[in-house]
Amino acid sequence: MLTNLRSDRVRSVRALSRRSVRSRTGLFLAEGPQAVREAVAHRPGHVRELYLTGPAAQRHTAIVEGAAAAGLHVHQVSPDVLAAMAQTQTPQGILAVCSRAGLTLEDALGALAPDPIVCVLTHVRDPGNAGTVIRAADAAGADLVVVSDASVDVYAPKVVRASAGSIFHLPLVVGVPVGRILASLAARGVRRLAADGSGPTPLPDADLRGAHAWVMGNEAWGLPEQIRAQCDDVVRVPIHGLAESLNLAMAATLCLYASAEARRLGRR
Repeated sequence: MLTNLRSDRVRSVRALSRRSVRSRTGLFLAEGPQAVREAVAHRPGHVRELYLTGPAAQRHTAIVEGAAAAGLHVHQVSPDVLAAMAQTQTPQGILAVCSRAGLTLEDALGALAPDPIVCVLTHVRDPGNAGTVIRAADAAGADLVVVSDASVDVYAPKVVRASAGSIFHLPLVVGVPVGRILASLAARGVRRLAADGSGPTPLPDADLRGAHAWVMGNEAWGLPEQIRAQCDDVVRVPIHGLAESLNLAMAATLCLYASAEARRLGRR
């Protein structure tokens, strides 16, 4: 059992709270049973090490057994050590050090199934929004999420937690300039739909047949004109009540589920 709070291992895990360290090492943290369970079940090849306390090992036997079956390194640690490693104020006794997928935009687009649904996040800064949109994209059956440069680090602990494990479920490409994303989508025949409250096309009237990508903007200023101009349509979610607008995560969820419903009806 690891009990030394000052060990190099504890310091190296704790250092993954910093974006610079995550970028340099290509590693990030998954905290809590939900995130760790999904990492072990769906991306075991990306789980470098698993740390848990004795009580957590007893509570989460399925995770421990899955990790052992996958040949993962499992370390039992004291509660103090786990707390020193974790980013949450009340850690749940289990965390994993994971490696990024390292997927390129070209490879991701080349591997898409016919008529995919893609979600593009441009200059998104809020960790909770980013994680929630990834979760919504997963739930709606999207085939790919692309996050532009100048956005929040989607491997930050708050984003990973907000994704509720979905970050381990679907292909994810990060750090690509917006112009390159839009050009690459067009080159592969994927229509680009800008989601913007000022758009001329209401969501119920949008053409969601075939391959398309939802392009989502910044929480505060949305999508600039130069990005909207590069898209094939600009779509708005209608506001029927007195609310001024919807936040990013809510709008993205509605758009993605509209695409999922169009896909379902098209396959009947």
